[in-house]
Amino acid sequence: MSELVYTSASALARQIATRERSVVEVLEAHLARIARVNPRLNALVAPAGEQALVQARAADAAIARGASLGPLHGVPFTVKDWIDAAGLPCTGGDPQFRDRVPTVDAPVVARLRAAGAILLGKTNVMVENPVYGRTRNPYNLAYSPAGSSSGEAALIAAGGSPLGLGSDSGGSIRQPAHNCGIAGLKPTTGLLPLTGHFPFISALNDPRTTIGPMARFVEDLALVLPILAGPDGRDPSAVPVPVRDWREVEIAGLRVAVYTHHAEAVPTPETAATCRAVARMLSEHGADVVEAVPPRIEEAYELTRQYWRRPESAASEEWVPDGPAQLSSEEVERHLFHWDRFRRALLSWMADYDLVLTPAAAQPAVPHGEPDGGIPYTLPYSLTGWPAAVVRAGTSPEGLPIGVQLVARPWRDDVALATAALVEAHCGGWQRPAL
Repeated sequence: MSELVYTSASALARQIATRERSVVEVLEAHLARIARVNPRLNALVAPAGEQALVQARAADAAIARGASLGPLHGVPFTVKDWIDAAGLPCTGGDPQFRDRVPTVDAPVVARLRAAGAILLGKTNVMVENPVYGRTRNPYNLAYSPAGSSSGEAALIAAGGSPLGLGSDSGGSIRQPAHNCGIAGLKPTTGLLPLTGHFPFISALNDPRTTIGPMARFVEDLALVLPILAGPDGRDPSAVPVPVRDWREVEIAGLRVAVYTHHAEAVPTPETAATCRAVARMLSEHGADVVEAVPPRIEEAYELTRQYWRRPESAASEEWVPDGPAQLSSEEVERHLFHWDRFRRALLSWMADYDLVLTPAAAQPAVPHGEPDGGIPYTLPYSLTGWPAAVVRAGTSPEGLPIGVQLVARPWRDDVALATAALVEAHCGGWQRPAL
């Protein structure tokens, strides 16, 4: 059973389809693992165990009668407590929404269910919140998992779930993936619908935020991305762009820009060394790797600080500002101009490259309460809306994961995934925590 909870979602789907494993067997193994690790991690906060077992029995019955199976038939998954799942609390970690229980799935959740996946429950958000408390890192319980998709990353890393959904505004999929040693993808903005994200996201007002997959293995990110992608008829920002096959990407000939330092980022020596090792590996596989830093990258934090000073609506059908306006109308217009100038500058620069390689963060996970160095590597590519994958590529002297970030051109999520899979294969990838 211990091996079963460390199996990839892709392999679980194959084993279930060929009857090598029953769905009930798979579900029970993951529920047992959750029972063992969750009291220490505090990662799963709204379990759906009994309902999941009922669905598992029904899934096994469907196999027995020869029913047509979806690509994720019987595979367990979890969802961040910022994404609606019908019948389970979705509080966002905010006490005023403690009793909020949506009756409709977010489209991304509905699409996983329609593909046959079975929901294990909802995972904790932020490093700490007043509803559910603190989430802990499975590699060292005294350390932080980082970001708002914290519980998702911690539970997946520990074998409690093979697959999950997070969301990312400036690094909240990528930072926890780095800290917890798993793989995560921030897709191109507009590839997945944001309907059902809580708090409400207006993509016109906030083009930074995306929902995306998290898993221990890159192949699982690639498996679910086409299932999750595409318009839902409600989110006007979702675009009908086909997801290209990551297995058809040729690494040889890719033009890769790599940097470890910039105006607002100074990594630890081990972090920089990990990134350089990945650069050498890509070069050995035929990629054309050069050191280059994008223009205006030092503007990313100030652009984001200006964004945070603008109110957002807490409701989807009425203007319900979540705080007072701190910018004048002219300052808002200036901010939008500067943001657009930033995006134009980086897009022009990216014409010379297929991929950008950076550290995922300046340092590995830190003890709870200590400064974590912020998000200087992930933030710029939220502002541009480009796809970015994070995968473990090294280990700190303290035994903590070190991830790298792989950023591709817009709509080339396949390039980010293919390169991440190569890094995973040659530089270590996810490793079992001693938990």
